[in-house]
Amino acid sequence: MVTGGYALALRLHTSGPLAMVVAGLLIGNRGRALAMSENTRENLDTFWMVVDEALNAMLFVLIGLEVLALELRWEYLVAGAVAVPVVLGARLASVSLPIGFLRLRIRRSVKPYTIRLLTWGGLRGGIAIALALSIPAGPERDLILAATYVVVVFSILVQGLTVEPLARRRVVRLSEADRWEVGANVGEARREDGPDGREEGGADRGE
Repeated sequence: MVTGGYALALRLHTSGPLAMVVAGLLIGNRGRALAMSENTRENLDTFWMVVDEALNAMLFVLIGLEVLALELRWEYLVAGAVAVPVVLGARLASVSLPIGFLRLRIRRSVKPYTIRLLTWGGLRGGIAIALALSIPAGPERDLILAATYVVVVFSILVQGLTVEPLARRRVVRLSEADRWEVGANVGEARREDGPDGREEGGADRGE
């Protein structure tokens, strides 16, 4: 399916890597829910977890080797530095708009740090590099490839190393705020009750 689907996507002048991502999502979600038992799903998850770790290791080795073949110019690095905030801004828009729509549609509260964490946690890696490498040879290919590498390196080294401390700090702050709010509500409820734990007014004491 991978080879045929990739070739079909190229034939239709669409993205082969993205077509395979969509196919994997459909099979991985719908297929496992309809055609697999719990034991099969557990064994399959374990197998693909090992494969994923091995392929990720190979991927980053290849990414490092590809850097040696890149033609790094100052203008390419500047373009990559400009692309970093542009990519983060696009990620912010793609996250905040659906969440804002969900807030209005289903009227459910979303934690205040959700948008920031989803924006900063949107790491780039193999798919971005694969899309850049799939561009046909031309004068713009080296520029796009170098800028993509700058974005990926920033994503892995800066975002990847800081997203966990950021998430912990946000969760701890929110937990402290929740505890303070719960304590305030309990104290207010106790003040509304009498000294013996019943509501003031003496209705249950026959007064």
